[in-house]
Amino acid sequence: MVNNSIYSGFLEAKKQGSKKFAVLIDPDKMRIPNIHIVIEKCMEAGVDYFFIGGSLIVNDMLDFVIASMKEICSIPIILFPGNSFQLSYKADGILFLSLISGRNAELLIGNHVISAPYLRLSPLEIISTGYILVEGGTMTSVQYMSNTYPIPSNKDDIAVCTAMAGEMLGMKQIYLDAGSGAKLPVSTSMISAVSGGIEIPLIVGGGISTAEVASASAKAGADILVVGNAIEKDSSLIKEISCAIHEQSIYLHSPAIR
Repeated sequence: MVNNSIYSGFLEAKKQGSKKFAVLIDPDKMRIPNIHIVIEKCMEAGVDYFFIGGSLIVNDMLDFVIASMKEICSIPIILFPGNSFQLSYKADGILFLSLISGRNAELLIGNHVISAPYLRLSPLEIISTGYILVEGGTMTSVQYMSNTYPIPSNKDDIAVCTAMAGEMLGMKQIYLDAGSGAKLPVSTSMISAVSGGIEIPLIVGGGISTAEVASASAKAGADILVVGNAIEKDSSLIKEISCAIHEQSIYLHSPAIR
């Protein structure tokens, strides 16, 4: 039987209006002792998920990092692969990303063909995800490595139509990403427009560096907020951002709002 517990949780959270927080771990950017510190702070702050991956993982540490994480916490670990080689049976699930905002055939379907036999035999929960790259004010690693143009940050209509197409093609969720190290996060107007145009969960990441930005993004319609680069620089932000995101769930469920 296929395990769908992670995605079922995504759907239930969206149905309930419960906002979730995912911390992105890039094994190439964190030393193992630092990862342990981050994990402990994530457990204390009530982080919901770990996404693990990056545009370029070169140190062959993926399995080791995931195993180390699982030794000290039970937060679900979901692969966020930058290519078809960033795979590990030790994770709980994988975002099976199709870069639907670009026109690079390898990232639309090519890499998926290569990794499909591995994933078919794996215990990983596979979550098909329409990945939309959004302009973030600078050239990001994912933009360079994917060799694609991001959707302009002020073109909400293009983002909405792309997200709707992804949903119609059978994607289980949409991921709006300004990219790691983005100077600007995805705008609240784009988040709101895309959220209103689809019925599947919406993940938003890239450029989220403060609790205020995280809160505004959640309020605009993001179901899951992903933060990585800011936490790599200052892990003390974890609790602050987690509270800001989860408070939006409380806000949405307030009797005064209904």
